Amino acid sequence: MTQTAEALAGTAAIGRRPVRLVARSLFLLTKPRIIELLLVTTLPVMLLARHGLPRAGLIGVTLVGGALAAGSANTINCYLDRDIDALMRRTSRRPLVARIGPGGQAAVRPAEALASGVLLGVAATLLLGLGANWLAAALADGAIGFYVFVYTLGLKRRSASNIVIGGAAGCFPVLVGWAAVTGRVGWPALVLFGVVFFWTPPHFWALAMKFREDYAAAKVPMLPVVASARVVARKIVVYSWLMVGVTLALVPWAGWIYGACAVGLGAWFLAEAHRLRGRIAADVAAAPMRLFHLSIGYLTLLFTVIAVTALLPVGRV
Repeated sequence: MTQTAEALAGTAAIGRRPVRLVARSLFLLTKPRIIELLLVTTLPVMLLARHGLPRAGLIGVTLVGGALAAGSANTINCYLDRDIDALMRRTSRRPLVARIGPGGQAAVRPAEALASGVLLGVAATLLLGLGANWLAAALADGAIGFYVFVYTLGLKRRSASNIVIGGAAGCFPVLVGWAAVTGRVGWPALVLFGVVFFWTPPHFWALAMKFREDYAAAKVPMLPVVASARVVARKIVVYSWLMVGVTLALVPWAGWIYGACAVGLGAWFLAEAHRLRGRIAADVAAAPMRLFHLSIGYLTLLFTVIAVTALLPVGRV
């Protein structure tokens, strides 16, 4: 029996689509690379809340629960946005819209994606509620609801402020991590919420500048679609300064070593933001993806510093 025949022989229950393909496609709908970035912000906050290592079991439950919640929100987002994903080159290969095989069917059917997203959300709620506490579970549910209803359904196709307001969904992991350890939401968690909140627009607008034509074709009013490149670059600089300012508000809890690192990392980010604005103002070819990739490295390094300094016996205020 050939490999193709073997695959089809065991997969009649899912419409002659290989089980491995469907499973992999459902996994890809969770946007695992985004989940990785969200988890990067969760663990350091847990260490800061404890000023040391929380229980290994609690760390595991919080990270897995957070990943399930993020996967739920992302999957439901892909289900709701499958019409515009089909119009954009950047998203046209997502499992709900990419066509496979001679019949031209999608790897995953919409009902399957929606069911997967809902089940992931239920699993996240139960795991966090039973393994950590119900406040952490409620905050994770809040993130799912905010991303699905406020951003995807409410703002994305209607407002140029979509990513400014809707991006708050990506800030919830810091609250989940803090609540999992302490049972409440403390000021340091709110400060870090603000850091991620102001980081999101420069990060995403840089990407949207690169794929402006994609968003325009899908009639999604991302800021680079409805405003000039100069306006976008100016707003990127403003939000970058706000972000760096908020990072310094964490010094009373994270210490002077963190503060020194935050200043250095902030200067690095601001230099690239101003570079982008300067090139656009001078009508020189800009490279917004440089800022996009730098922003990921910046956030990763900043939260790594938070994790490391939370474990150090020195350097606290």
